[in-house]
Amino acid sequence: MGKRAAAKRQKARTDMGAVGLPGEMGGKSRQEARLYAINGGWHPDDADKVRNPNTPRDQRYQKTVKPRSENQARLMKALETKSLVCALGPAGTGKTYLAICKAVEALQSGKVARIILSRPAVEAGEQIGFLPGAMEDKLAPYLRPLYDALADRLSPQQLKHMMGEGLIEIAPIGFMRGRTLNNSFVVIDEAQNCTYTQLKMLLTRLGWHSTMAVTGDPNQSDLLPSLSGLAQAAEKLAGLSDAEIIYLEGQDIVRHPLVAEMLGVL
Repeated sequence: MGKRAAAKRQKARTDMGAVGLPGEMGGKSRQEARLYAINGGWHPDDADKVRNPNTPRDQRYQKTVKPRSENQARLMKALETKSLVCALGPAGTGKTYLAICKAVEALQSGKVARIILSRPAVEAGEQIGFLPGAMEDKLAPYLRPLYDALADRLSPQQLKHMMGEGLIEIAPIGFMRGRTLNNSFVVIDEAQNCTYTQLKMLLTRLGWHSTMAVTGDPNQSDLLPSLSGLAQAAEKLAGLSDAEIIYLEGQDIVRHPLVAEMLGVL
């Protein structure tokens, strides 16, 4: 028994040496450890080349965001020059992401004092029941897409600090009545799940030195067609001088190319 146990221990040591300890990442330091793309994956930066599965992924934060279509360029310009911007279009066209990017840029450059994020708490066809915790905990599942976009622009430490200091605020739509949002960049996401009355209330919260971005896809509302007020509100706002309505299309989709094909047939 003693010789057999000793042989097992020796074999285990040999295997550990070949693979490397967890802290050493297979003989490499933590700094040298790199992630690799999944074979067959797709990324918008690879439109003109085929990704090599042995090529390391670029894990750096992108300092600048560039439009990938003419409509996205119009959206980015409008977010810089207009006080109210409505971005309407199908899934994957970068509506929310570009709005979040411009909000972070405005905050970091000192153009605004805070970012306010709001999104209707409407489930996509199913009820998940009571959610425990504080208001932020209850809204966290609904606001996850906004957190994901923020995480692409800010480090976890920056995001935690800004939220703790109130520089980034989560504002439930139900509690927006009566507020005046001065010196702020306001992002209203998934606005197709807002009624016309809710949108009217939200739009009239706009204060001095503020920008409001309203994003949504009127064709993917989780409300009854007669209740969603996004398309109607956007149509009426189109003639205002300091407002702009940007309509994105299937050609502006920057997710997996299959998304554009699926939306075309569904």
